[in-house]
Formats: sequence, structure tokens, C-alpha cells
Amino acid sequence: MEIGGRCKTRLFLFGPKLVSRSDPRGIHKYLVVYALFSFVLLTHASPAKSCDKSCNSGKCINGSCVCERGWVGDQCQHCQGRFKLTEPSGYLTDGPFNYKFKTKCTWLIEANPNAVLRLRFNHFATECSWDHMYVYDGDSVYAPLVAVFSGLIVPETRGNETVPEVETTSGYALLHFFSDAAYNLTGFNILYSINSCPNNCSGHGKCTPGNSAASRVYCECDKYWKGEACDIPYCRNNCGSPDHGYCDLTGEKLCVCNDSWQGPDCSLTVPSTESFWILPSVKPFGTSLARASHKAVVQEKVMWVVGGYTFNYSSFQMILNYNLESGVWNTVPITVGPVPRYGHSLAAFQDDIYMFGGKLEASWGNVTDELWVFNMPSRTWQRRSPVVGSPAQTQVYAVEGHTAHCVQLSSGETIMLVIFGYSPIYSYISNVQEYNLRSKVWLVPETKGAVPQGGYGHSSTFDSSSSSVYVHGGYKALPAGKYGLVDDLYRYDVNTRTWFILRESGFPRYLHSAALLSGTLLVFGGNTHNDTSLSNGAKCFSADFLAYDIACDKWTVLPKPDLHRDVNRFGHSAVVSNGSMYVYGGFSSVLLNDVLVYRPPSCQAFMAEDGCVKAGPGVRCIWSRGRCVPWEPSMANGSFSPVPFCSYKTVTVDELCYKFSDCGSCAANTKGCQWCDDKKCISASSNCTTGVKNFTECPVRIEQVCSKLANCKSCSLNLNCQWEQNHSQCHSLPAQQCSEGWSQVGDACLRINSSRESYDNAQHYCKNLNGNIASLTTSKQVDFVLEELKKLQQQEKRLSPWVGLRKINVSYWGWEDMSPFTNSSLRWLPGEPSDSGFCAYLEEPQVSGLRANPCTATAHGLICEKATGNPNQSSRGSCKKPCSLHTNCANCTSQPMECMWCGSTRRCVDSNAYVISFPYGQCLEWQTAECMAQNCSGLRTCSQCLDQPECGWCGDPSSTGKGLCMEGSYRGPMKRVARQGQQSQTHDMNLEPASCLNDKGFEWAFINCPACQCNGHSTCVNGSVCEQCRNLTTGPHCETCMPGYHGDPTNGGKCQACKCNGHANVCQVLTGKCFCTTKGIKGDQCQLCDSENRYLGNPLRGTCYYNLLIDYQFTFSLIQEDDKHYTAINFMASPEQANKNLDMSINASNNFNLNITWSVGSTAGTISGEEVPIVSKTNIKDYRDSFSCEKFTFRSNPNITFYVYVSNFSWPIKIQIAFSQHNSIMDLVQFFVTFFSCFLSLLLVAAVVWKIKQTCWASRRREQLMRERQQMASRPFASVAVSLDARGELTEVLQPLVDGVPKPVAMEPCFGGKAAVLTVLMRLPSGFSDLPPPGQSGLIVASALVDISQQKPLDFKDKSQALKNRKALPPAHQGTCV
Repeated sequence: MEIGGRCKTRLFLFGPKLVSRSDPRGIHKYLVVYALFSFVLLTHASPAKSCDKSCNSGKCINGSCVCERGWVGDQCQHCQGRFKLTEPSGYLTDGPFNYKFKTKCTWLIEANPNAVLRLRFNHFATECSWDHMYVYDGDSVYAPLVAVFSGLIVPETRGNETVPEVETTSGYALLHFFSDAAYNLTGFNILYSINSCPNNCSGHGKCTPGNSAASRVYCECDKYWKGEACDIPYCRNNCGSPDHGYCDLTGEKLCVCNDSWQGPDCSLTVPSTESFWILPSVKPFGTSLARASHKAVVQEKVMWVVGGYTFNYSSFQMILNYNLESGVWNTVPITVGPVPRYGHSLAAFQDDIYMFGGKLEASWGNVTDELWVFNMPSRTWQRRSPVVGSPAQTQVYAVEGHTAHCVQLSSGETIMLVIFGYSPIYSYISNVQEYNLRSKVWLVPETKGAVPQGGYGHSSTFDSSSSSVYVHGGYKALPAGKYGLVDDLYRYDVNTRTWFILRESGFPRYLHSAALLSGTLLVFGGNTHNDTSLSNGAKCFSADFLAYDIACDKWTVLPKPDLHRDVNRFGHSAVVSNGSMYVYGGFSSVLLNDVLVYRPPSCQAFMAEDGCVKAGPGVRCIWSRGRCVPWEPSMANGSFSPVPFCSYKTVTVDELCYKFSDCGSCAANTKGCQWCDDKKCISASSNCTTGVKNFTECPVRIEQVCSKLANCKSCSLNLNCQWEQNHSQCHSLPAQQCSEGWSQVGDACLRINSSRESYDNAQHYCKNLNGNIASLTTSKQVDFVLEELKKLQQQEKRLSPWVGLRKINVSYWGWEDMSPFTNSSLRWLPGEPSDSGFCAYLEEPQVSGLRANPCTATAHGLICEKATGNPNQSSRGSCKKPCSLHTNCANCTSQPMECMWCGSTRRCVDSNAYVISFPYGQCLEWQTAECMAQNCSGLRTCSQCLDQPECGWCGDPSSTGKGLCMEGSYRGPMKRVARQGQQSQTHDMNLEPASCLNDKGFEWAFINCPACQCNGHSTCVNGSVCEQCRNLTTGPHCETCMPGYHGDPTNGGKCQACKCNGHANVCQVLTGKCFCTTKGIKGDQCQLCDSENRYLGNPLRGTCYYNLLIDYQFTFSLIQEDDKHYTAINFMASPEQANKNLDMSINASNNFNLNITWSVGSTAGTISGEEVPIVSKTNIKDYRDSFSCEKFTFRSNPNITFYVYVSNFSWPIKIQIAFSQHNSIMDLVQFFVTFFSCFLSLLLVAAVVWKIKQTCWASRRREQLMRERQQMASRPFASVAVSLDARGELTEVLQPLVDGVPKPVAMEPCFGGKAAVLTVLMRLPSGFSDLPPPGQSGLIVASALVDISQQKPLDFKDKSQALKNRKALPPAHQGTCV
């Protein structure tokens, strides 16, 4: 150690001994020893820098993390790429922290052919409906899709029985994860295993290998457990044997209950006061049955299921039926009929099933307006073409996510009601559509009552006893341009076409199911994700079970199904048969094919009236004729009759009613509200001047109907509505085009006022009314005004009102709207217009007479004008093209805030409807700005290629990084199969190894790119380093052109020289647009002068010059980012006077080179032009010079021009330049400018001095007044004896009474003896009683300032002798009265 504690390192160098050239091995040996010693010593002398944070999937090198392949981030904490897993078991994860934005990760798990792979999702948390994990049963995204995970997935019960597990049987499993640019959550941890038992036998069995080596392992279940994973209990409590039932071990191991017992374990009586769920065994149990967003109806104990979404449509069965008694499924083969669809509606009537609308997922996702009818006995389809109704109702909306019911009206007609839905053209539909089954007429009727907000994915049920449809939830358009889930509940009376708002559930959802049982609306499941920051843990799937009591308008949360598996789902269906609810299918990361059965409590089981009335929740019973029966609603005047068993409702507070913004919704709900003063909704118990409690008394509701229209197209269909583009809202047009007090005359509103105003005040008056003073340019307007004035004359109200006519110049009169005065409909009176008048008014209505008057004069009356509130339909702005009609990414993303492009489905969707457009994660990735290639062949590099999950890279034999991106799998390229006669688009792909054969030197890459990636322009050294880029390329991978060249050199592309006509050295690498170096030269190839900004010349033959004016100074600021390529600027100037010298000055903020030339030829400034050099300077900042008019003979060379070349400067820079020819004697212009400048300056100084004087005088006056107040306030006081007579009697006084005129109490003289303050005592009138009012004296003291200038000073002395002991008066100021 050195002194001071510093560490000193000594370096010893070892060298070889001298040896002969014949023994080179010795030299090599010593060189190796030398290198080893040097490495050890250098390593010891400079230890490696450690990293601040741990490197999760990488190594710390020199203080920073170097990530392994497939990992990114400062701590290598995020996955981004492709991985291959081959171990028998393991796990995959996105990283230890929240995944990053725009993550794309792909894992390929490879096992033996046809081996079973099991994936167990122990932890999974992503943004619901936006960030998805796709699981494929194969080695590519073209393999069968088996699961799509999104949202929060956690066990529903204690233990691990409900943790999702996915199985693949091909020997491969491909998992692909994509996240968007919004929320990022904790991600996932997925365990995988090969040839393991399902779900580890659920803890109710043991895993046993098969009898042969090729067989798979299986679970041996414990007693009372069955199923592939031993996860299904059976015969619990031995089925209550022998009294309740017995366990059937011969068949499916189920409880067989005796006639008087029921339930999964035969523990409930028949009938039962308790509800229960069961999961029946279905036959056959095939995955082809699984679907979501299908529809189901019941006919004679058979559930018919039509359509639905499935992952793979190749084996999809359009129609299924399920026998509710035997539990047997049957497929219905159809040869001719509709293509598969989902999100449609289904309604049954007699033997027919009516299917309307829906999304044709297999045909590029089009939403259809097709109406198909399926006849159940004949099992045939027939397409119907509805007859469109009257012109006002011609629109048939093609919708998805709607509902429909066949109902019989009180008139006997049967119609199909189509409720709400989403249209890609017209957005969210709030209308009801009707189809008459007999006449086949299609209508969109007007409805009454509340104004509903329609949407997508709601539920609806029809109650035949009340002829009402109950609509709950959905994904809808919300106020302020927002969209989301709602918990609304509506009731629609089909006979009166009236909407009512019922109590909301408090649980927003969509794609749920609803069924009506025993007076109760049962709502099950659904997607409850609203917004990641607000929803329940970002969970997509729900098993919530809600009950709505129709009689009492009350919601109750029922227990979730107590079954042995996770039953969360959305997109399922529910039907009612024989008093039970049957739930089928749906989606919960995987498509479901199970049937859940719910049996509610039975009213017949309640034997006492008290228990009957209190039955529920989940059932509503009433006691009738000595027994308990289900409650049936009865209607009275459109509303339910009151029932005695509902609890008393508390008084509604105003806050519950404020949310209703229209009269109909306020009066047609169950909260007890009233529409008050035609402006707000308050409680019916609150005070209101004019309240409406019955919706039938509400006014026309155009404004509310318009507010429910969600886009421009739907708004434009209503002639009473208009779309406001700035706020993206639909507003109503005024019912009356002119407001109160105005009269509509043609396209204008006129108003006559009788006030007396000047012309300017009349104009201000009209502008305050959002109008203007009237320009009576049409005969219709003139006739109206004259007629109105005549009517007023008959009422003895003679007006001479101002009109909007005024003198523009000496001989021209014009109207305020800038139209000329034609002197046709309105005429001047004889002798008019007078020279003194500049504004016109109407004098004689009988002869249409006008007079001119000064604008400052007043006229009796005025006429105002404004435009009508309802513009013509032709003036409406056109709507933008709907997103769904864009067929490519470029057109779609041209409206980035409105449309989103999905490349995997090649669809453009409205950004407000992305979630409902892909409810099952059909979109692998979306764009709103930059568009990717439409297919794999458009991707030019391997890294771009493997960034898309559907692509693989075929490297060519050159091993230089050149190749071709192709659709493919891990095993090789794939080619789409063309199928003849296929009704729908097919996604079937076949392996095509011949497209990239290894034996011909091609290399197929699917997981990682080949090490050498030089884009075909170089070979590699050390495996991955490009040796030397050729073909004018540069970069680590030879991926860009050298400076001065442009093109796309990726994947063997070529570079070519920039064509800039000698005015640029570099150009934009991809487009070739030149970065011109001379200011004023523009164009992609620097071929134009910027003539709009005074640059002249010809850059193809020379350059461009800024044409300077003489005697002006110009400043050029080259400081913007676009100016950074400029290194030169040129100027030209010609002298204006031949007898004066030309002075020139230039300065800049940076150094520059300067060259000045002159020429008299017309070709100067070009290549062929001749210029004579004058000045040449380098590296200067400023320069001044003067060019003699005699030396350069300005007189004999009128075309002489001086050229200034400024070059070689750096950016940013400011340049100032000026040419001038000054006079030796001041000219008249300069004289007058100087004179008036001085004069105005003197005026300004005088005004300032006068203002200061005024301020000082005002200040002195304020001080003087303050002193007066202070001195007056300090006046002394004295005692005075007063004699009063009461009731005519004299009172005793201290001094004798004085006869004569009353004397003042005091007389106080002012300074100077000219004024005095006189104080007197006065008695107020007392009335007949001669007494003042109680508590008052009836006396007042009054003072006045009097003039005593004519009186003698002696008078003051005599009158002031009674004042004694007064204080000395302070000195008074002149002019004051103190």
C-alpha cells in the first residue's frame, strides 16, 4: 500500500527467450503464457462492474443485463419471442413482474407423437377481452384451437378442483400470448406435463400406467368419485339408502331416487321447499357439441340448439336437439340451409323456428339481416324475405347480439319481436323491430313510455300472462361518448308498445342468460368485466345467480351453483321446461358442452299460508283457496296490480330520480318519480309547480330519442335529429324552427319590436337574441313586415322601425347581409335618401316607404332576423364511411381514433365495439396506426417474420440471412387447402415441406432465426457477425443503405444513388427523398425553387436565390428541425437607382463562407452564366461593403445583379442581410415621419403631465375633505333646556318662557362669518291623540347651513351666551365650515 492508502498495482511483463527460426513452437508457447498472464493481471486490475438489479433471465456484464434469447427489459424480466420446451414437465411464464405493453410471446411444447400434454393454469391474470393466451393442439396457429384465456382465473372453491386444465393430444402444444397497449397485469404461471394424469386425479384417486408401453396413464378413482379426473362425486350419503333411493353402480353410477325423493343425493322431498342444481350426464359427450353465443328454444320437452360460435367450423353441426328427459343429444343433418353464425336470435311458434340476423363468422365476420325459418317436423330450412312497411319504417337493421320472441297480440296477430342489437353500420340499436308472421310485413314501430338504451348481449324473456318482455343488462352506448356494461332492467308491453324502467340489478353484465320461473326472473352467469380499473378483478366469466321478484320489484343474490366443477361462463343459453331451468354451453376460456339444471323451490311444498307467502327468494308463491300456488302477474291499466306480500317501499328521494333526463323515463319507472316543470325528474313526494306523473301526459320526446342514437348513420335516419361531429353526439332539431316571439317567414325568423333605439342599439338588441337587424331581401319578408305594421296601425300602434339597410359609400346602399339594395319591394319616399342619413327605417307601410336618418337618431321600432333552428336536410354534413366497410388496414387506420384493424380476421371494426366484435378472442392482434403486411410473404426479415405467430422463415442456401417468410408450423411451411363446394371460409392448412427442402440447402426456422442475418449482402464470421457489407449497404445486419443511397436492402434488396441534382448528399433511406442542402431549393429530387417564398432560379441548371429588396433588412432563422440539413443559402439584389452606391451588410450567429459576384447577363445564376467574382471570405461572422455606382456603371448596365453565396455554416443559425441605397439629403417622407414622430411624442408627454397634475389635485382635495370631516366630528356639545307643553298645560322650566317665533337651539358660525350651522328642535305630528307613539319622544334635532353674511357679528354673540364650558375650537381652514 502507498502512503495515503492508495493501492498501487505493478505490472510485470514476461517475454520469450531468443530462439532460432527453425523452432517456432517455442515462440507460440511463450506467446500463450504471455497472453494468460496479461489476462489475469488486467482482470485483477479492473474488476467487473456489478448490476444494480438482478438479471432474471440474463447475465450481468459490465453493469448491465444481457438477456437470454426471448427475454427483454432492463432486468430481462419480460418475455418477447419464441421458446421451445422439450422437458417432460416444466412451467412457462411471462416473467416475475407485470407483463409489458404490446407483448408477443410464443411457446412450443414438443413431446412424442400423439402424446397427451396437460397444461395447468395455476395463476392467470390479464386484461379481460383485450390480452389473450391462445392454446393450440399442434405446432402452429393453424392447428385446432382448444382454449383462449383472458381475465382473472382463480379457483372458485377450496382446493384445486376448479383450476383450469387444458389437454392436447397431438404431441405438441403451441401457446401464444398477446397484450395490447393499455393495462398490464401480473400475467401467468402455467405448469405443463407430458403423459400425466388429468388434474392429478383431483386428489380423489391415484395415477396408474396402462397395461402396454403405448398406452397412457389413467386415474383409479376412490370410492364415490368418478370421471376421467376423478372429479365427479356420485352416490353421496349412499343416496339415503334404503328409504330415499339407492346407488346404481351398473350404469353411470348415479342415485336412483324413490318417487317421493329427489336431488343429487335423494335428500329432498317431492315437491321440495329447497332449490338445487344438478349436472346430468349427457349422451354422447362430444367436443363438437361445444359452442357459445348460440340460441335455444324448447318444443315438447326437446331443446333445439341452433348456430353458435366454435373454434373450428370444419366439423360444426348447425342444429342440435337435446331430449330433456333422457339426456340424449342428436345432430340434425342439413344439406341446404344457412351458413353457420352466432349472435343471432331464435324464436319458436308452433312447429317453426325463426332465426334472424347474427354474425357469419366463417364468412369474414359479416353481420346479416337474413330471416330463416326451420320447420321441426320436416327438418328443412326456408329463407323468408320480409315485406317492408311504410316509407317511414323502411329500415331493416342487420344486427347481432339481439334477442327475439314470437308473441300473440291481443288483436290475434302473431309477431316476432326483435329487441335491440348491434349493427356495424348503425351502431347500437335502441329500436324494436316487428315481423308479422301472417302478412310477412316488417316494421320498426314507434314506442311510448320510457326511452330505452339498446345494446348488445342483453337477455330478454317473455311473460305470456302479462304480455311483457323483460330485458336486462347488455353492452351499450353510455352518455358522454362512453361504452360499457349496464345493469338496467326494462319491461316492454307488447300490446301497447310501451317501455317501463324497473329496478336495476346492481350487477352489470352481458352475454348472460335469463329465464322466468314462478314469477321470478332468474339471471345466470355472463361477462362482468366493465373496465380493468373498475371491474371485479378483471374477471371475464361469472357464475353469479340473481333473482328478480317481479311482484315486488326487488333483486336478490342467490347462492352460486354448488357443483363439483367451475361453472363460470358467458355466451350460454337458458330455457325453461317442466318448472326447471336448463343452462347449456357457453365459454369459460374453453368452449363448454355441458348442461346445468336448476330446480327452484316448489310452491306446492308449502303447506301453511305463512310459509307460502314468505317463500323465496327465487320463487314467488301466493295462498289461494287453501293451497300454495305460483304467483302470476295480473295487469291493471298497463301496470301490475298491487300485491299484499311486498314490503312497504320507502319514500323515494330526489337523487334516485335525477338520472332520468326525459319525461317518459321519469314517469314510466318504479322509483316513484315525477317530471317537474318540464326540466327535471324528482321524487313524486317532492313539491313541484307543474308535475307529470303519468307518462301519457309527457310531451313529444324527439330530443331523448335522438340522444340514444349512437353514431352518425343511425342519427341521419331520423329527420328530426342531427349529428354533431365535434362531440360525436346526436342532437334533436327544434320542434318549432322559430322560438317563442319569432315568426317564421321562409327560411328566416323575424321579430318586430316597438322600443325606441338608435341604429347601433337596435343592432345590439338583435344580436343579444342571436340574430341581426333584418335584411328584407325577399318579397315574402317585405309583405309579412308591411302586413304586421298595418295590423299595429289598426291597433293605434304606429311604428317606424329600423331595417338592416345602410349607406356603404357615397352612392351605394346595401343590406346588413351584404346583399345590394334593389329598390324594388321597398322604395324610397320622395326626396329620399337625404344626404344626412346613413341608415334607413320604414316610414309609410302603405306605400312601402323608406326614409334615411342619421344612425345616431332614434326610430320607433326595429326588426330582427335570424336563421331557422332546423336546417334543410341538404345542409346536413355527410357521415364518414363505417369502419366495417373498410377492406384493408390502410383505409381502416386512416380513422385511427374510430376504427381498429384486426389482421388475423382481416376485419375493420368500430373502436367502440371491439370487445363485442371479438367476444371470444378471435383477434390475435390489432392495429390503429402502422399496418403490418397482410400475409407472411410481405415480411422481409426473419425477425419480422417470427414476430407473427402464423409465420416461419425459410433461409436460402447462401447462409447470408436471405430467405422467404411463409405461413408455417414448427415442422415446416404450410399451404391453405382449397375445398370445393365449401359454404364458408376454411382455415384448414396442410404441411408443404417441398416449399423449403433441407436437402437443397434451405433452412426452415420457426423458433429462432438463423445466426447469420446479413440480408444477403455479406457472409458471417464467428457465426453471426456480418463480415463486410456489400452492395452499398451498411449496419450490423447490412439492413440499410449507405449515405447517399436509398432503397430497402433487407432480404437482398438493392440500393441506388440519391438523385438530387447536385444539391444534396443524402436522402431518405427508404423513399429517396432528398434532403436539400441549399435553402430555397425543394422537391423530392431538389428540382424546384421555392417560388412562393421569393426564391428564383433553376436548380436543374444552377441554383436558387432569394430576391432581396433594396433598403430593407431581412432575417433568416434556420432553427427548426426541418432546417438541419441546410448548409447554404443564396441571395440576389439589383440596384434601383443608377446614381447611388449600393451598400451591403451581412451578419450571422455562426461562422460561414461568403462569395459575392456580379453579372449583367440574363443567364447569370446558371451553369452557362458568366459571373464576375468580387469578394471571397471564409470562416467569418459578418461583412460590410459598398459597391460604387461609377465603378460598376449602374447607369449603362440597368440589368446588373449582385449575387451573394453564403455556405459552409452549421445548424442552427440566424442570418441578417441588407442592401441599401441611402440619400445624402433627407427627403420629404423622412422629414414628415420625423416631424410627426416628434410632435406625437410631445403630445404624449403633455398628456402624461396633465394626468399627473389631475391626480395630485384630486389627492389634495381628498385630504382637505378628510380634515373637514375630522374637525366637524370634534365639535363641542352643550346642554339646552327645552320647554314643552303637554295636553295644553305648562310644565316647569328652568328659565322663563320666551314669546314669539321659536329660536334655534344653537347657531355655530363658520370661519369668515358668512355661514353658520343652525340647529333647531322640532316636534313631529302626533295625530288626534296629541301623543307620540309608545316608546318614542316625538322630537327630532335638525341642522342646516345658513347664510349670515348680511347679519352683524353681535347677533352671534347674543345667541351664544347660553353655551358654557365649551372646548377651544381648533383653527379653521379657509373655505371650510368648522
